[in-house]
Amino acid sequence: MRKSTLTLVAGLAASGLVLAGCGDDDSGGGTTAGGSGDGGGADVQTIGDVDSSSCEPADGDTEIPDAAGTGDDSTTLTIGVFTGWDENYVVAELAKVALEEQGYTVEFEELEAGPAYTGVADGDIDILMDAWLPNTHASYVEQFGDDLEDVGCWFDEGFLTIAVNADSPAQSLEDLAGEADAYGNRLVGIEPGAGLTAQTQDEVIPTYGLDDWEFPTSSSPAMLAELDSAMSSGDDIAVTLWHPHWAYAAYDIRDLEDPEGALGDAERLYSLGRPGFHEEFPNAAQLIRNLYLSNDQLLEIEDLMVVQNNREDNAGAITQWLDANPDFVENWRAGSLT
Repeated sequence: MRKSTLTLVAGLAASGLVLAGCGDDDSGGGTTAGGSGDGGGADVQTIGDVDSSSCEPADGDTEIPDAAGTGDDSTTLTIGVFTGWDENYVVAELAKVALEEQGYTVEFEELEAGPAYTGVADGDIDILMDAWLPNTHASYVEQFGDDLEDVGCWFDEGFLTIAVNADSPAQSLEDLAGEADAYGNRLVGIEPGAGLTAQTQDEVIPTYGLDDWEFPTSSSPAMLAELDSAMSSGDDIAVTLWHPHWAYAAYDIRDLEDPEGALGDAERLYSLGRPGFHEEFPNAAQLIRNLYLSNDQLLEIEDLMVVQNNREDNAGAITQWLDANPDFVENWRAGSLT
């Protein structure tokens, strides 16, 4: 992405993440955390047993022990990160900082959604932190839900969208079919295995009569590159997108209305652990369970990571933000950020 085409996000307020713990060290001693907030070993639920439309971010926040001595220096946790999903990079890098302060070694496994879910369900990846529920990733939960431990939701303002440049003619998805020439008869997608792609193919396209439109799918970066090129050249473009996303601050774009509700309602962003995650790592599970990000905070960090640093130093962008918010991790451990 060319930095010259991007504008900086301004006036975004910082809020925070919340974490909590079980009160034991993560030595595999059998303590579990189920989100009751009392540290008393509540039953762990798989995501298949959870009403994923009603989770409240930071539900069950509890203070975890101080950093020193609560983790095992030889313990490595692997976080599955969805390729090209900037909010996933943000939350994974934040979790890495917080978990490493607890004594863990954190590694990332960057994958598309399907392989990431498979890896967690099979126990090869410890946790993924960007599960969109109840709709976008419903097929993965249906397939793997009984093998995915619920580690809480950390965001409740997720929306799938079809976005266009602000000065283009369509105002609603109902308008697109009649404006095919303006948009080159083309709707630009992201990864073929993404929930947004499936929702667009299965619901949006047939609902709004776009069956004869091209719908190329390759990757989120490829979609963003096309958006950047169209905005630079003044061409009309329609892309699959989602909130939260830094592109809404970087470009003069807007969402098309969805009168038929084909893109679904608001989504919650969950963390999902492999089988046995709570039992083996109670403090890590509680830390992640009480994670919370506001929309403004997430966009602020994405601005640093993507717009200002052009994705060249994700960890450095997180450090920059934490330096500007020095009480963040301490309050996170204390469970006092909401």
